[in-house]
Amino acid sequence: MCVGVIVGAHGVHGAVRVKSFTADPADIARYGPLEDEAAERRLRLRVVGNAKGVLIAKIAGVADRDRAAELRGMRLYLSRAALPPPADDEYYHADLIGLAAVLADGTPVGRVRAVYDFGAGDTLDIARADGPPFMVPFTRAVVPEVDLAAGRLVIDPPPGLLTPVEKEAAP
Repeated sequence: MCVGVIVGAHGVHGAVRVKSFTADPADIARYGPLEDEAAERRLRLRVVGNAKGVLIAKIAGVADRDRAAELRGMRLYLSRAALPPPADDEYYHADLIGLAAVLADGTPVGRVRAVYDFGAGDTLDIARADGPPFMVPFTRAVVPEVDLAAGRLVIDPPPGLLTPVEKEAAP
């Protein structure tokens, strides 16, 4: 699971700026060594501070700005087993991505392709086979059921989201 990304170098002594995706940003270093996307590099982060929405961290073996700058854009991953289990009615974004989205009567409408948080709560981005993608808020009112074991979630989309709202004719 992607838990963060290195967004740049910080200072001249090899520190990096890290955007953490964990609930408590500093927890990114608590779960153990992180890996790059290809699982070829293992990195142990030590958080040394924070600045403007990012963490400042040191990485073993990275001692100068040039080496730190080379890591910019590297996504940081943990195995799913290293993370604590979510509480009831909580889900990791990675668990939602790929789920089939169906209506209450079982009619398929698409598949969750991404989960975003624009600041007002999570939003599901759902791809459709026969139409443009659409987004719905990940709330109990709009997504009343999530069944990870069955690989699906039920959505109750707002009126007009999946079909155009008919316009009244002008007099």
